[in-house]
Amino acid sequence: MTYPDTYYRRTLADAVERPAVSGSVDCDTVIIGGGLAGLTTALQLARAGHRVIVLEASSVGFGASGRNGGFVSPGFATGNDAIARAAGRDAARKLHLLSIEGVDFIRDTIRDLSISEARPQAGIMSVTRYDDGTNLKAHAENMRREYGYQLEFLGIDAVRNRLKSNRYFQALRDPIAFHMHPLNYLRALATEIERLGGHIYENSPALRCTLAGAQKLVSCRGGQVSARQVVFTTGGYTSSLVGKLDRSYLPIATYVMLTEEAPDLIREAIVTRDAVGDNRRAGDYYRLVENGKRILWGGRITTRAASPAALAGELHREMTTTYPQLKDLKTELAWSGLMSYARHLMPQIGEMQPGVWHCTAFGGHGLNTTAIGGKVVAEGILGQSDRYKLFKPFGLVWAGGVAGLVTAQLTYWKLQAQDRWRERAA
Repeated sequence: MTYPDTYYRRTLADAVERPAVSGSVDCDTVIIGGGLAGLTTALQLARAGHRVIVLEASSVGFGASGRNGGFVSPGFATGNDAIARAAGRDAARKLHLLSIEGVDFIRDTIRDLSISEARPQAGIMSVTRYDDGTNLKAHAENMRREYGYQLEFLGIDAVRNRLKSNRYFQALRDPIAFHMHPLNYLRALATEIERLGGHIYENSPALRCTLAGAQKLVSCRGGQVSARQVVFTTGGYTSSLVGKLDRSYLPIATYVMLTEEAPDLIREAIVTRDAVGDNRRAGDYYRLVENGKRILWGGRITTRAASPAALAGELHREMTTTYPQLKDLKTELAWSGLMSYARHLMPQIGEMQPGVWHCTAFGGHGLNTTAIGGKVVAEGILGQSDRYKLFKPFGLVWAGGVAGLVTAQLTYWKLQAQDRWRERAA
């Protein structure tokens, strides 16, 4: 297997290795990228009887889709007001409903395919690091009124009974959202796609594409695939294969660490199985794994590759300043993965030209949004709906190249400074 050494690799439910593409093969739709967006698209097409092929440069779930925090909750990386300014209020509401549908889609898929190895655990807490109860209550009421979506408000005492840290104040708990083992979920999707007649080729990076005309051609080292439809779902690992797509996103690295096994010590700090994310614009997220024996803690971003071990030191310091009682809890493992971010901080989903689709830029949006992106692309290919057009206001705009990366890093540092100032002011 070619997976980096992560908690998810160590707890992989199956180690099936798939062959590389060989010779000339044809299908109805070829999907480039074996992450969550690509596999969800393939699953929905295979369910409809389409002949589908997935080309994965490494292994199924190799990228950020298979080694992230495992959070499945509604919403986007940017707020509803910004979405409404770009797309209109009605479209913003429909987009948020899509993100809720994405949560339901993953939950239903786990149930329908009996993916017990995904280990879904209900509950995600969004906690504040300063006193903000009034705004949290208003947000919860708006979600109930606009979407019929129930969030539980937790006051300071309720939060600190669960999270033994003076850093935290109030929280909104989402009992419908959940967290899971993303790589095992993806592996199960791949197995189901193959059961339905689809083909997945690993170690098969696309090297050249001929996209003009009714029949598209994708060439790899060992063979080539011809298809009527091509879907690009390569995320942070997009190459220069399609220049317009490559120029439209920024590759951003995020970092995760896993602590040593210490259930008794961990219980002194965290008395909940909910996943937790704080309200900083440059915040951290974490959850207990292995039945409470370890903490999986994520956060920090960089625009250039950095040593996961070095970043793990920063994550560990963040954990121990939040929970001083965990100062002796050691880091056992750290890793990183590339996400794709668009300049407008929304997913990029649509049809670039007849028969050529893209479904990418899911950095910061969560697994549910990635999954629903794949679902609406499949609907578009099948002629079942045009819901993918809801993302039209958020197109393949130039991300700024090297200057965009520099700007993104400076913006992140600025957000960190603003977070620190806001917390001190509180």
